[in-house]
Amino acid sequence: MSTTTASALIRGYEVVIGLETHAQLSTASKIFSGSSTQFGAAPNTQASPVDLALPGTLPVMNRGAVERAIQFGLAVGAKVAQHSIFARKNYFYPDLPKGYQISQYETPVVQGGAIEFFIGDTAHKVRLTRAHLEEDAGKSLHEDYAGQTGIDLNRAGTPLLEIVSEPDMRSSAEAAEYAKTLHALVVWLGICDGNMQEGSFRCDANVSVRKPGMPYGTRREIKNLNSFKFLQQAIDCEIQWQIDLIEDGGEVQQATVLFNPTANGGRGETRAMRTKEDAHDYRYFPDPDLPPLVIAADWIERVKAELPELPQAMAARFQRDYGLPAYDALAVTQSKAHAAYFEAATKGCKAPKLVANWMMGEISRRLNADERTIEQSPVDSSTLAALITRIQDGTITNNAARQVFDHLWEPKEGEWVFGDQPGEVDAGLETLRNLRRVDQIIEAKGLKQMSDTGELERLVDDLLAVNAKSIEEYRAGKEKAFNALVGQAMKATKGKANPAQVTELLKKKLG
Repeated sequence: MSTTTASALIRGYEVVIGLETHAQLSTASKIFSGSSTQFGAAPNTQASPVDLALPGTLPVMNRGAVERAIQFGLAVGAKVAQHSIFARKNYFYPDLPKGYQISQYETPVVQGGAIEFFIGDTAHKVRLTRAHLEEDAGKSLHEDYAGQTGIDLNRAGTPLLEIVSEPDMRSSAEAAEYAKTLHALVVWLGICDGNMQEGSFRCDANVSVRKPGMPYGTRREIKNLNSFKFLQQAIDCEIQWQIDLIEDGGEVQQATVLFNPTANGGRGETRAMRTKEDAHDYRYFPDPDLPPLVIAADWIERVKAELPELPQAMAARFQRDYGLPAYDALAVTQSKAHAAYFEAATKGCKAPKLVANWMMGEISRRLNADERTIEQSPVDSSTLAALITRIQDGTITNNAARQVFDHLWEPKEGEWVFGDQPGEVDAGLETLRNLRRVDQIIEAKGLKQMSDTGELERLVDDLLAVNAKSIEEYRAGKEKAFNALVGQAMKATKGKANPAQVTELLKKKLG
């Protein structure tokens, strides 16, 4: 897999995109104090003297934040620096009590690495420049204060891992897919809860355009994008804005911009907030209150040994052990929960490809429609295995299985009795219970597949007796005529005829 460099041009311009992503680390306390990081507390109730920068207070490094940074570095194939430096990034905002942010600059803890992903069948690789530890700022509140601004310092000091990519992306779709892959990885590792609504994972997009072969254009940074949809939409708006400006004879000025998704009738717009600072404007210098961060080699080795199986490695194993195509393997390893669901269902029915098909099809469609996660699926892995078992043994057709699935997803009270209620049972009993549940729905709805040879033969004879034209067309070499006969047989039996048997009988009788 090579680094992505080529792309389709937009109005004759090449787009260049790099992302800076802030992942809030999943520690119980802040990066330099013992204050809680729990979301949703009353304003300013989780801000200690250290967070408030009261005189005489000193920061103390949170070991858990460092360990999470090590995990990330190892997972993306980066160098984990055994010696890194914390610096003061100086700027003045009301929600930054110290007047500077403690961050890392010249020597970050994670250096290099890459994120790899697919868009369709095309492989992409985005290089990482760095990932560094830093503290979050507080939050300015405007909505509830007419003519005033409230300051909530609960977030001040919350540990962040800022992940900076190289400018390797050439489209908004590529940027969105990179962000999704990065999001899935930090959640998979357990180093970030990934809750974008709460600000746990947010992106800044650096966007510029240029004519092919020319030096990089001037970039503008779109700040605080907290959804993949808005990320892609904001980048598209910024691309069009920059091209329009250049085509009108203007020059792009380096700036920080905000995205308003409701502007222009919902098409959105980017709007300059302030002139973009360069590194020297922040007057970085080593923080005198924090010694260098020294990470022993045996700590790195221990973290490496304890890393979970990573998504790409698991997808490769699913291809090797279960015979899944690459696309299917990526789909069922999009999260740990998906992977666990897949393996449990496959263990129950020994049909990995069918399990993957159902997960990518009906289950995905219904979860998206209901805005649920795979953990909240009304059809659990054992129940899906039972349903697939009845497809495999010929009890029901695929069409009937979809009807059974609908009732499993939204059972109608009083239509049938499922027998044993869910509870703490072993895997064998659970499988039997779910098979019984599926069988009861099949029986109650009259969905059992017709497999009686005599009955199907009479059906085929009746069908051929009234379809002389289709018979003639089939014998003249028109395969569609045969498929039409199979379709009529399925329609006549409301989808309950065994299609394989119908096909066999038709071929036998048509010669």
